Amino acid sequence: MPKIALVDDDRNILTSVSLTLEAEGYNVSTYTDGASGLEGLTSDRPDLAILDIKMPRMDGMELLRRLRQKSDLPVIFLTSKDEEIDELFGLKMGADDFIKKPFSQRLLVERVKSILRRSAPREPGVAGTTEPQPGKALIERGALVMDEERHTCTWKAQRVTLTVTEFLILQALALRPGVVKSRNALMDAAYDDQVYVDDRTIDSHIKRLRKKFKAVDDDFEMIETLYGVGYRFKEQ
Repeated sequence: MPKIALVDDDRNILTSVSLTLEAEGYNVSTYTDGASGLEGLTSDRPDLAILDIKMPRMDGMELLRRLRQKSDLPVIFLTSKDEEIDELFGLKMGADDFIKKPFSQRLLVERVKSILRRSAPREPGVAGTTEPQPGKALIERGALVMDEERHTCTWKAQRVTLTVTEFLILQALALRPGVVKSRNALMDAAYDDQVYVDDRTIDSHIKRLRKKFKAVDDDFEMIETLYGVGYRFKEQ
């Protein structure tokens, strides 16, 4: 049973969302502010976290910033704010999705299911899955190594911690080095059909990918931008 952490200072939302998610079979833990949420998410890691942005003691952005220092936990933001800068900033920090209040409970459930599907490890021998070919789950492109089954990524043997969305975008690029992927193609690779994102979302994820790789190798220049077209992983 997947575990979901819900952090929001609105008790009505805590109650209604918890009941909805529990009816779908999820185990839900709730926290009323960012500080208690950080403690709970650290001591009892869930499979996904749903965070409000504006909260007492510690807001959702600061909570995400601290989480990302040591965790690639999938995160959905709930926000009543309309400012575009909040969404872009959150994406740059590593949020996987945004849902604006007021929101449909069904929409939230579908987003949760989508992200959990994308983050679930692919295990051989599970009903409904195909037995993987030897080495198929491993992508090696020069100094880049991506393990799809373990959701790990290294560059020059150094670990690069990626969110689910970042991993899927990089995987789509690395599978075909030199081939330009449009933003729409990257959206298709990283998001389910029912999830709409715009061009800026992909751009924000690409910027964060570059930042993470440059943190371990300042000379990293493997993700190229073709303005007006899309992105590609450089051939070696």
